[in-house]
Amino acid sequence: MALEITCGEREGIEILTLRGHLTLGQEDLDFRRELHRLLEAGGVRVAADLSNLSKLDTTGLGTLLFALEKLRQAGGNLALFDPHPSHIELLVNARLETAFDVFQTEEDAINSFFPGRAVRRYDILEYVESLKLKHPEP
Repeated sequence: MALEITCGEREGIEILTLRGHLTLGQEDLDFRRELHRLLEAGGVRVAADLSNLSKLDTTGLGTLLFALEKLRQAGGNLALFDPHPSHIELLVNARLETAFDVFQTEEDAINSFFPGRAVRRYDILEYVESLKLKHPEP
C-alpha cells in the first residue's frame, strides 16, 4: 500500500498526516521527498499524525529518525502523535522510545513547540508495563 501524505498547518506547525505504509521502497522515498520540500519552504517544526499509518517497519522508523535529525539541524523538531500500539512496540523493541517526542493528541504535539504550554506525552512506560501484564515472564 502506498504512502499518502496530507499536509496542513496549525499555529505555524506543519502537520503531516500519514496514511498507508511507511516501509522500505517508494513509501520511504516519498516521505523523504516531502521532508525535503518542507525544509526548502522553511518548515522546520513538524508534527506527524500516525493514526492512519497502518504499517511502520524498521526502514520507516529510520526514515523518521532521519527526518528528526534533519529538522533539528535546521533548528526545528519532529513530534509524533496518535501512534498505534504496534508503532510504540517497534520503538520499544528498537530501543528508540526516548529518541522521539511522542504524544497522544495533535493538541499536545502542537503545544510541545511552545514553551510554557501544558503538554501530556504518550506514556511509553505505561505501555511497556501493560505488555508485561499481558505476557508475564516465567
